[in-house]
Amino acid sequence: MSTFIIAGLGNPGPTYQWTRHNAGFLFLDRLADGENTAITRKSFSGLAGECNHAGHKLILLKPQTFMNLSGKSVMQALQFYKLPLSQLIVVHDELDLPFGAVRFKQGGGHGGHNGLRSIMEQLGRNDFIRLRIGIGKSPYGDTTGHVLGTIPPDQMEQLPRVLDGGIGMLKMMLNEGIPKAMSLNNNKNFLEG
Repeated sequence: MSTFIIAGLGNPGPTYQWTRHNAGFLFLDRLADGENTAITRKSFSGLAGECNHAGHKLILLKPQTFMNLSGKSVMQALQFYKLPLSQLIVVHDELDLPFGAVRFKQGGGHGGHNGLRSIMEQLGRNDFIRLRIGIGKSPYGDTTGHVLGTIPPDQMEQLPRVLDGGIGMLKMMLNEGIPKAMSLNNNKNFLEG
C-alpha cells in the first residue's frame, strides 16, 4: 500500500475560511467529508487526517502556518513518512485558470503563489504534482484583493460541483496514474455540460 500526502493550501482561521486562496483547504474538507474522516489531528505544523482509497493511504494535510510558510508543514510530513516527492500532491488555487477548471500539473514555477514558492524553497525542487483549482483573474487587476476575497454567492453554489470534479480527478490519478488523469481531465470545465 503506497502512501500519498495530499496537502491543501490555505490560511487558517475564520477570516479566511471562504476566500478564494483557501481552495486547497475547501477541497480537502470536501474530500474528507466524502471519506467520512476528519482533518483534526495537530501535527506537522498543521492539521492532518487519514483515509484509504484503492489501496493507497492518503494523508490529508492542511498547513496552519499561513500560506507563505506552507513549505515548513509539507516538509515535516514528507520527512516523517519518508516519502519521495512523487508521492506529494499539492492542491491550490490558480489565478491562470477560470473558475470551474481544475488541472493537474507536474513541475513548473510558482507563478507568484506564495504557498508554492514556500514549498519549493523548503524542498529545493519543484517536480511534485499539483492539482490547480481555477479561481480566475480579478477583472480589476487587484490580485491580492481577489485572492483573499470571499468566494461570491453564485460561485459558492457551484463550488461543490467543481470540488467533486477535482476529487474525481485525484481518484483517477491514484487508480490509473497521472498521465491518464491529465489527458482525460485537463481540458474540462466542471461547470459546462
